[in-house]
Amino acid sequence: MFSSLDPVVLARVQFAANITFHILFPTISIALTWVLLFFKLRFNKTGDDRWMAAYRFWVKIFALTFALGVVSGITMSFQFGTNWPGYMETVGNVAGPLLAYEVLTAFFLEATFLGIMLFGMRRVSNRTHTIATLLVAGGTTLSAFWILALNSWMQTPAGFEMIDGRAHVTSWLAVIFNPSFPYRFVHMLLASGLTVAFLLAGISAYRWLRGDRAPEVLSSLRTGVTIAAVLIPLQIVAGDLHGLNTLHHQPAKIAAMEGIWKTEKGVPAVLFGLPNATTQNNDFEIAIPKLASIYLTHSADGEVNGIDAFGDRHPPVAPLFFAFRIMVGVGLLMLAVSWVAAWQLRRGGQPAPWMARALVAMTFSGWVALVAGWYVTEIGRQPYLVYGVLTTAQAASKVPAAMIGATLAMYLALYLALIAAYISVVFYLARKAGTDANAGKPGIEPLQAVVPGELRSAE
Repeated sequence: MFSSLDPVVLARVQFAANITFHILFPTISIALTWVLLFFKLRFNKTGDDRWMAAYRFWVKIFALTFALGVVSGITMSFQFGTNWPGYMETVGNVAGPLLAYEVLTAFFLEATFLGIMLFGMRRVSNRTHTIATLLVAGGTTLSAFWILALNSWMQTPAGFEMIDGRAHVTSWLAVIFNPSFPYRFVHMLLASGLTVAFLLAGISAYRWLRGDRAPEVLSSLRTGVTIAAVLIPLQIVAGDLHGLNTLHHQPAKIAAMEGIWKTEKGVPAVLFGLPNATTQNNDFEIAIPKLASIYLTHSADGEVNGIDAFGDRHPPVAPLFFAFRIMVGVGLLMLAVSWVAAWQLRRGGQPAPWMARALVAMTFSGWVALVAGWYVTEIGRQPYLVYGVLTTAQAASKVPAAMIGATLAMYLALYLALIAAYISVVFYLARKAGTDANAGKPGIEPLQAVVPGELRSAE
């Protein structure tokens, strides 16, 4: 079935499937730990049990998310050896240490203090448990730092020299803080915050619609809506700055994203179209004259390179064109929903049914925008694996297409089942919390957690 297909394409699809599944969970873990820390600090300051109840509920979701992120990350790392041996052979002197730094600093920090965070509440003081939560939050962010340093280096490599076909580091500072790293790191952290903000608001709205009026529900909902309303304008600004950085270092990616086929001045912004690689044009194009030149060059008559300027060294246009518009479209929807929800909550004090339903519908909207943006980043690097240094074809293994295809089919089936299970468990926890609250039970406890009164006395 798969033997007639290109093994390089199959290997790319397999890795894309793995990274698509994996990235969903660290994106939640990174920001959710900081939200948990916020809940804990609010409880410590006010003594209000609603904040500890929120912590008890969301720490369960964090534990589930963290577990899936770790497992999917391990299988992804195996593919460097099985499908892409040329990658480590060529740039292993750069990639290997960065991955090791992530494990030695971030993962060990997370794994060590995660045990205290989940299992130590009745064994340690409240202060120690709060510090453990802080260190887990710091560990997740530090993990993102190292992974994005490597990914950014692959996009804008710096601080190295090639000797006998292998990359050798000349400056670790230049490698880590490469030209695109600051933009990519900030963009990713904001994306993580937005993903968690809408998860918070959506699940809380779901509980509200089911009649759960526990105090922590409205507090969690307000927290999610507030975070979303604050972060989405920042993300729009960060995305624009990131785009200008990409225009400077990867102009072929920008040409594909914008659907610009020919180099010209006064380039229009294409709102909609069907990219046609055969005719080198966009069918059924709807565009605003000169707008792309204005936001890319800050001049109405600014010149922008099109696909024709890069020969055969450019990414496929259609996937980037549509993924970019999905990302931007979801971002604008996030802006509208979060601001309307913030206004409605400020005006009415609690969510109207129509607003709650809108928030439920947006629960996993962060995932949609995240995956679309990740596809823009990764597909836009083609035909290179390390931009300008190593092509995808050069790094690929000699594994037969049939073998890659068989494992790809198994990966896809497993990932779809796990995503469905994850979403169903999250909503199950929300329903169970509401049932327990309405029945007068204490609600869902974290693993071996103490009740709020015991936690205060443990200080």
